[in-house]
This record gives sequence, structure tokens and C-alpha cells, in this order.
Amino acid sequence: MLIHNIVNSFNENNKKIVIRYLSIINHRTLITIVLSLLVPFCAYNFEIIYNIDLTLISIAIIFPLVFAIRGAFKRREKALEFLSLHRGAIKTITYFFMNAAKLPDEAKKEIKAILNDLSNSFLDHLSQSNYNTDKIDAKTELIFEFIEKHNEELSGGVKQKIFRFIRDVHVSQENLIAIHTHRTPISLKAYCLIFIYMFPVIYTPTIINKIGLENPVGLTYFVIILSEFILISLYNIQDQMEYPFDKDGLDDIKLDYFKVDRSIK
Repeated sequence: MLIHNIVNSFNENNKKIVIRYLSIINHRTLITIVLSLLVPFCAYNFEIIYNIDLTLISIAIIFPLVFAIRGAFKRREKALEFLSLHRGAIKTITYFFMNAAKLPDEAKKEIKAILNDLSNSFLDHLSQSNYNTDKIDAKTELIFEFIEKHNEELSGGVKQKIFRFIRDVHVSQENLIAIHTHRTPISLKAYCLIFIYMFPVIYTPTIINKIGLENPVGLTYFVIILSEFILISLYNIQDQMEYPFDKDGLDDIKLDYFKVDRSIK
């Protein structure tokens, strides 16, 4: 029974891993495969063969694609930095309130609930495509309203320290909202995608010329399909990485780890 459960667990894990790796395959992959089959077929039938310097391809596709992937990676690293700052600031504010001797227990429970709700609501906001931040702004303002409400029970020194960390909450939220709202340049991505689709048209006659008509046709198809698959997969990885909050990709951020009351599974 134990071995059976282990095997089932192993199979489930394998299925999850396979599904996650297949997440880079989408409709764009299908389009490139169709082009990779159609263009060589036409090139062989109409005997379209020429020889050009493939440096053009690296300039048109590789450089912009590498630039876009690097930009997406930096966005992800910045997001991790500000998520850590956001959680750390909220946890520290909670400690200050919990340590306030004159603050009633009911008030401590109230502010703890406010801070937990802010943390959960903000992380849920990041995981969705909604760009309206009115609710998040209102929940953040509740901290200041609570301080005003319990002004007499909080010393001046404690309030100054709390305001210092509220600043960190605001800074981290604004930076994360900026990452959530604004992506890498759309024009650069569109340019990259167009040239990836054009790649078989430019590349196929040159490959036929290098391989030679006397060699197997399947070799040309294999080279074109493999090259297109690599390029479009890199594009899809970049597309997923530049929005690291939606849990759609191998490298997406696990937002639950940045909740105030987190439970790591």
C-alpha cells in the first residue's frame, strides 16, 4: 500500500512537471511549425535556392530577443525584492502595534486584521489582470486612520517608527503596481515576433543551398522546425517571465510565500 501511494505520488509529480514544461507551447508554436512545413515544401517545389549571410538573422531576431529576456528577468528580480520589502514592512508594523503597552487588545486584533487583509488583498490584486488600485489604496489608508483613531494610546516615538515602515509599504506597493501594469516595450516584442515568423522564409533557401538537393529532404525540415521551435520557445519564455505574478510559467513567483501569515507547503 505504501509503495503504491509513493508510485502514485511520483506519477502525479511527473505529470505536473510535464504540464509545466509544456506551458511554453501555445498557438504561436503551432503557427511556426506550420510555417516550417509549408515554406520548405514551397522552396523545394519552386526550386527557390540562394545563399545569404545569416548574420542578418542574428541582428534581426537574436539581439532583440536576448534584450527582451534580460529585461523580463530584471523585472522578476525587482518584483522579488519589493515583495520581500512589502512583507517585511507589514510584519514590522505589526510588531510595533503588538508591543504598544497602552493599546487595548481589541485594537491590536483590529490592526492585525487590517494588515493581514492588506497583504492578502494586494497579493491577490497582483495575480489578476485588474489594474484598478482603488481598493488597495483604501485598505492602505486604513493604517493611518487607525493611528489617528488611537492617537492617545500610541507614543510619538512609536508613531514615527510606524510611519517609517508605512513608507516602505507604499514604496514597495507602487513599484510592484508599476511592474504589474507596465511590460517590456510592446513594439520590440511585436518586431521580434514578426521576424520569428519570417525566419523560415529567409532561412529555408539558404539551408537547402548548404545541405544540397542531393541530401534527404527531411534533414532540411528538421533543421527549420528545430530552429523555429527554439526561437518561439525563447519568445514564449520571455512572454511568461515578464508577468511573474499570474502563476502561468515555470519561473513565476509564488505569491503565497509573501503573505504575512504564510504557510509554506
